[in-house]
Amino acid sequence: MIDHDGYRPNVGIILTNVDDQVLWARRCQCDGWQFPQGGIQREETAEQALFRELYEEVGLVSEQVEVRGRTQGWLHYDIPRQMRRATGPRRFKGQKQVWFLLRLKGDDADVRLDLSSSPEFNAWRWVEYWSPLESIVAFKREVYQLALTELAPLLGR
Repeated sequence: MIDHDGYRPNVGIILTNVDDQVLWARRCQCDGWQFPQGGIQREETAEQALFRELYEEVGLVSEQVEVRGRTQGWLHYDIPRQMRRATGPRRFKGQKQVWFLLRLKGDDADVRLDLSSSPEFNAWRWVEYWSPLESIVAFKREVYQLALTELAPLLGR
């Protein structure tokens, strides 16, 4: 699903532990690290997409997390032209995202990257809240900054 401006609706997931560190995951297809994220399907709410993506990408279900909050509106990023698909049904110029801040209620062992037939990630670790800004791919950095800044007041034990 792509909107009239060429953006694919998407959810971003910032999952924290009890120390307010965030889950940082390495993509299978490259050495890039990022937060879990994924597209919102037709007839699906952002919340439904959140829990579907959470399960597909890191093996967690709604009972294993606490939703701390979400961004108020869409945050957009453009994919650099040289990285965009030129043809096909998945052609889009970027993503518009609603970001959710979650807290893991269970243990680290609950995080499972091997439940999908085609896993998104092959490794993960906990990192300090702001450290993803240092290593996320440049074209996503502003959206990460906006999401982390908006959701930071919701941290805390």
